Amino acid sequence: MSVWDTLVGQDRVVEQLRAVSCGDPRMLAQSWLICGPPGSGRSNMARAFAAALESPDHGLGDEPTKAVREVFAGTHPDVTTLTTDKVTIGIDEVRDLVTTAEQMPRSGPWRIIIIEDVDRMLERTTNVLLKEIEEPSPHTIWLLCAPSAQDVLPTIRSRTRIVNLGVPSDAQVARYLEDRHDVEHSLAVRAARLAEGHIGVATLYATDSQVLADRDELVVGVLGLRRTSQAILLAGGLLDSAKAQAAADVAKRGERARAEFLRLNGLQEGDPVPPALRPAYNALTKADDVKRQTTRRTRDVLDRALNSVASVYRDVAVLQNDAEESVGLVNMENRRAIADLSARLRREQTIRCLDEINVARRRLLGNGNALLVFEALFCALAEM
Repeated sequence: MSVWDTLVGQDRVVEQLRAVSCGDPRMLAQSWLICGPPGSGRSNMARAFAAALESPDHGLGDEPTKAVREVFAGTHPDVTTLTTDKVTIGIDEVRDLVTTAEQMPRSGPWRIIIIEDVDRMLERTTNVLLKEIEEPSPHTIWLLCAPSAQDVLPTIRSRTRIVNLGVPSDAQVARYLEDRHDVEHSLAVRAARLAEGHIGVATLYATDSQVLADRDELVVGVLGLRRTSQAILLAGGLLDSAKAQAAADVAKRGERARAEFLRLNGLQEGDPVPPALRPAYNALTKADDVKRQTTRRTRDVLDRALNSVASVYRDVAVLQNDAEESVGLVNMENRRAIADLSARLRREQTIRCLDEINVARRRLLGNGNALLVFEALFCALAEM
């Protein structure tokens, strides 16, 4: 299985990057900007490209090479990935990457720096990065990821080769869930439809019944909004659910990190951790880090909730414009209630509802109080 086989619905980009990784190194750009909507697989594409560049077989072998395994495990000495649990990427983090970029590769042909969510950089941080990619070290390749080229400064766009990912079709996502996660066909089809092309969300819906049940409850709650009291209760319930999901997810990640730490250091579960390793082991569950990760994860869950709410009014608009046959409904299970809502709302009210959702998203991104943001949103929807 090649490094490209796990990428869903991106055949055109895969063909392009595979040709680059197998071709003349002199034709390889040293700075890339990989763009695509959330869930399209930007980070996965960057890692696959890095693995293809570092591997002697260009990542095309039936069995993964040592280099490929290390890149995907995050342990390759020449591939550095910057991801963050913070709202913005700090300037010191980028300066550390610049220092790393100046070092010669240890084992592979390239030193590769992957920055996820490069759009989270403030302008002064981006300027530090800009100086490096203007005159990169001859042995270093930068792989930057962002939702779109417009989300980064023009000076960065002009100095990178841009790759645009598409949104996978529901059929492609469903097939991925069946093949990679052994999900039953009907559940895979439903999860793909509800995720609207977001592979990570589709996987979550297909493998976590509680998350899917929480979404169903949210959609029913939105469709039943009539009074302010309902809006307040729905917002409180949503926030409680988001916090619970976030805490559970962070706890699972912490357990995996601890298990991997023990494995890499030749320890079994229950073995005492040697004194020399204890600081690093304890840092995996540092209270401040766990709190920050939980806060960030809660925001991610709430952002997903906004997408679910938006899908309701998207479906309303589809029915109001007699477009169901051509584009279909996301929330097919709730068609009767959506049809009732589409008859009750005027088209301009539906547009205003979608505008209110966008306002809530901006407020959430601006670090607004999550409970107040959703109370305001649901009250506005109830008044329509």
